[in-house]
Amino acid sequence: MIETDRLTRCYGSLTAVDALSLCVEPGQVLGLLGPNGAGKTTAMRMISGFLAPTSGTARVCGYDVGREPLKARRALGYLPEGAPSYGEMTVREFLRFIVRMRGFSQDAGYRRFHAVVQQLQLEDVLGVSIDSLSKGLRRRVGLAQAIVHDPPVLMLDEPTDGLDPNQKHAVRQLIDMMARDRTILISTHLLEEVHALCNRVVIIARGKLLADATPAELEARSRYHGAVSFSAPGGGMSQEMLGRLPQVAAIEVDPLDGRITVFPKPGERILDAVETLLREQGLEVSEIQLERGRLDEVFRQITTGSEHADRYAGAQA
Repeated sequence: MIETDRLTRCYGSLTAVDALSLCVEPGQVLGLLGPNGAGKTTAMRMISGFLAPTSGTARVCGYDVGREPLKARRALGYLPEGAPSYGEMTVREFLRFIVRMRGFSQDAGYRRFHAVVQQLQLEDVLGVSIDSLSKGLRRRVGLAQAIVHDPPVLMLDEPTDGLDPNQKHAVRQLIDMMARDRTILISTHLLEEVHALCNRVVIIARGKLLADATPAELEARSRYHGAVSFSAPGGGMSQEMLGRLPQVAAIEVDPLDGRITVFPKPGERILDAVETLLREQGLEVSEIQLERGRLDEVFRQITTGSEHADRYAGAQA
């Protein structure tokens, strides 16, 4: 649905995107994850046809963005960062303008206009100028213009950045709904977005692709994967006692809240052993958790440590 082959963009001596090759399959919600300045927005602008690459190619639904730009854009819905629009227009005026620009006949345009207004729940603000809307509603209007022509591929650049928690939740619900019948590429630097929306993650930094995996596969690379953490408000357990368990590799105690994390040796599972020891000692535990792994830790390793980055990239080659 989206394919890039050694896609590259240079600005003088700066290489913003460096030979990016990826393939987004039908039905995937791919998170393009990276720190600020990693090259995510530049990559999206090249895929959408708004920016010409220095070298390499991009295709949308099989159409080369450079050689068949109109066919590629017809297959693509694009929400740029910040959801830019014409602020002096009302929501009704803006969406009707988009419908006309997409080349719909009057009857078909009428049907698509009302379909997206209903889907994005914009009925109550049709007469309101876009500049007067909240950030969350402006993002909804941006999503509406991106899907008005019912594209099979949707590309969203930082779709919830700058929104409050309630607005983020509402926009994520909309994206999740749209993902049922579309392939979606989401650019973000928010790790919470990955958990909320994505079934595949590509991590880039300094323009280079460093990892390509599912969220669960990335979490499995964390040293916290398989660890057991718990809080014991009624009293602590000596690290020595926990350390006697043959499956345990290390123990950490959080200096702020006293939460204990027990790390397993490679290939070991320790939840049952820790729970048994807690019961035998009669220790009252308020919360015990089997860690899936911490994506923020893996993200830092990949994007800041060359040793880890090389290992992850090599695993994907």
